[in-house]
Amino acid sequence: MLSVSNLSVQFGKRVLFDEVSTTFNNGNCYGIIGANGSGKSTFLKIISGKQDPTSGHVHLEPGKRMSVLEQDHNLHDENTVLETVIIGNKPLYKLKSQIDALYADYTDENAEKIGELQVLFEEMSGWNADSDAAAMLSNLGISEEHHYTLMKDLDGKQKVRVLLAQALFGNPDVLIMDEPTNDLDYETISWLEHFLANYENCVIVVSHDRHFLDSVCTHISDIDFGKITHFSGSYTFWYESSQLAARQHAQQNKKAEDKKKELEEFIRRFSANVAKSKQATSRKKMIDKLDISEIRRTSRRYPAIIFEREREAGDQILNVQGLSASLDGDVLFSNIDLNLNKGDKVVIYSKDSRATTAFYQILNNKDQADAGKFDWGITTIQSYLPLDNSEFFENDLTLVDWLRQWAKTEEEREEVHIRGFLGKMIFSGEEALKKSNVLSGGEKVRCMLSRMMMMRANVLQLDEPTNHLDLESITAFNNSLTNFKGTILFTTHDHEFAQTVANRVVELTPNGIIDRYTTFDEYMQDPKIKEMREKMYTVTA
Repeated sequence: MLSVSNLSVQFGKRVLFDEVSTTFNNGNCYGIIGANGSGKSTFLKIISGKQDPTSGHVHLEPGKRMSVLEQDHNLHDENTVLETVIIGNKPLYKLKSQIDALYADYTDENAEKIGELQVLFEEMSGWNADSDAAAMLSNLGISEEHHYTLMKDLDGKQKVRVLLAQALFGNPDVLIMDEPTNDLDYETISWLEHFLANYENCVIVVSHDRHFLDSVCTHISDIDFGKITHFSGSYTFWYESSQLAARQHAQQNKKAEDKKKELEEFIRRFSANVAKSKQATSRKKMIDKLDISEIRRTSRRYPAIIFEREREAGDQILNVQGLSASLDGDVLFSNIDLNLNKGDKVVIYSKDSRATTAFYQILNNKDQADAGKFDWGITTIQSYLPLDNSEFFENDLTLVDWLRQWAKTEEEREEVHIRGFLGKMIFSGEEALKKSNVLSGGEKVRCMLSRMMMMRANVLQLDEPTNHLDLESITAFNNSLTNFKGTILFTTHDHEFAQTVANRVVELTPNGIIDRYTTFDEYMQDPKIKEMREKMYTVTA
């Protein structure tokens, strides 16, 4: 279907890919993974023809059509929403434009040409294009009233959905997507997971959403050591197998026969789990077998995120009474009553992301509520990771001096102690002397996590904590929160994070609160809660 031959990419002395040859076959979904800077997005640009390699070439089977999720959200600002979606099928859109142009300048001479083009248009199901595009838009949450709106009049999140519909439109033979779940809500991501799990053509996707990768991928394509290697199975299988390989490599004295038995048992256990998963039942072409020979070490570095508590909190953690907030005339939430218990790990959720951010800002005395009050328990030590951390990085301190600001004792102020925290977050050697105002988004979040670890809080508040992080950091972070013995309030678009960390779900709505001790999946799938949620978001006169 799509092949890459002797592909090399080099920027100066830095080699991203070295003589890579591989094939992407029809019926499979490939999740491209790799550390930050390994070349994931560069690879997608090369196979989609948007960037040239240093050497080698890409070959798409003749007659096959490729579609790419557009990253430039303003590219189609002068087109209507419906037209933007149909542009996704370029041959069909070109033919439609030719017919429209001939009709606009109709003469007896071009009547025959119009007839010929209309035959081709019918063969391409062109007469159904508008209705098919409209159905796709509706499934992605763009209502019919917006279908003839100009793209420039939509907000950013609506544009993302339209461009996603454009990429999916017309059943492309090869579908390429870079971070398709960004800015999508839970319901839209679930629809996309189901759509791709049943998609019969070739899909190549980069994503930091582990649940999404597990739901749609038949293969994980790992960029490591300048090569791309395909592994059968989901991201979870790749991660667990790579960790097993690393442990076995460290066990130098363990007999080869014992290692082989351990690998075989791992394969048997995971194969049984895969057979029972949603992935195996929803996608038509699935994994035939998992191969022991595929298990190998990775060069990835995982940060050591360890949250220790200065002291254990008492029973009184947080009490919220009648809290309400609004923004620009919109009610974000109202009449919120909440009592937080010791050890609760709570997903704070809302259909309006402004509501959750406002909630954290109020709890941390950054903003004022319209009404209501809250009280933290006197034994609590709170640490907050805000959605926008820019105010923390407006100076030019080195990372060592930056982190020293939150040291509590002379011992903690010592450079060797601070470098220990930074080293855990993969800022070692000269990297610890970087200036804080030149960091990337992911580096800033890792610094904020170092700060939180140094504070040794017993209550963590996290507003979209996985933003900007790579898969390695997200996985380590997830494991840390699962093991944390304190109390957590967090908001996330990372499904796996929500499902594996939380034991309680609290939803903020314009008409009050929904509060359940349950897992995130059970909460979102419960039909009674679904009915209640619809009522809670209904605007009353």
